[in-house]
Amino acid sequence: MPEYALLVSPSANRVYADAAAGLTLAELAVFGEGVLRGAIDAPRVETLGSVRYLVFSAEELSGRALSVLSNLSSTFALFALSGGRLEPLDLRRLDRFDSDLVSIQRYAGKTNETFTKLLLNVTLASSAFARELSERTFTVLDPLCGRGTTLNQALLYGFDAAGVEIDRRDFDAYALFIQRWVKDKRLKHRVHLGQVKGHPRIALDIGLDKAGFREGRALHLAVVNASTLESAVVYPPRSFDLVVADAPYGVQHGSSGPRGELSRSPLDLLREAAPVWREALRPGGALGIAWNVRVAKREVVAETLAKSGLEPCDSPPYHRFQHRVDQAILRDVVVARRPEA
Repeated sequence: MPEYALLVSPSANRVYADAAAGLTLAELAVFGEGVLRGAIDAPRVETLGSVRYLVFSAEELSGRALSVLSNLSSTFALFALSGGRLEPLDLRRLDRFDSDLVSIQRYAGKTNETFTKLLLNVTLASSAFARELSERTFTVLDPLCGRGTTLNQALLYGFDAAGVEIDRRDFDAYALFIQRWVKDKRLKHRVHLGQVKGHPRIALDIGLDKAGFREGRALHLAVVNASTLESAVVYPPRSFDLVVADAPYGVQHGSSGPRGELSRSPLDLLREAAPVWREALRPGGALGIAWNVRVAKREVVAETLAKSGLEPCDSPPYHRFQHRVDQAILRDVVVARRPEA
């Protein structure tokens, strides 16, 4: 059976770089369950010429398999292995804009953009719509969007994105950044400033190309300065395919509570917010959360999501995302689906 080797992207973050190969294996395993369904065999980490690769076997790389492999969070290059040689394959990136959309912002507390991509990918792969990865425009909500890393990754993929952020400084900083970025890139766009339900809102229509923009084809971005508990009020219920959130880590940073108060318990926030986030999801949609297990164990988070009416994903690949961020943060990913019925 033919073999292939995937080269993992180098990372400036040494701690994340050490975990990247294992995390990408887990990410690929999730796609294997919902999208690839046995098309890839025996993935493992191997060292070739002193460099680590993800090596796997496949009878033939279908268009869908190549699309998944091209867009894994840490994919740098893909090769066919032939007689001890690496033959490069063309990647099929979803990216519709320059990568500096996710990399250019630098500020204290920013989530590693490679991990943000992984979280979005795993959530998408867990939804009922996963096999349409390269065929549709997904709608993504980040109900704790901060300065927009998840929103930017969604836009980079050509998805519609929406956010809710309670901190006015973060809301203003992101509004300033995204307007400056589309102008610098000379992208056709329209900006809409206003309010929704009494909360400040910025929205942009962004053209992928000039002709399409003139014909009314554009990506849609919106961010509202409000509590996450109002996510299903400031946006129509059942309007998102994916809800993706990087939850407050609690131990090191503290956390802003759902009503703006300082809270040391992200789990309290989750108990209040999970039913709201569920209401924002379409049936068949998926919710993905990055979580600090030093604050609450995975089982507790999954149980909280289940009590809100979601179905936690609990097969073996979902138990392989835990990794260290620093001494105070041991991060994991928890994903749950909204039932289709």
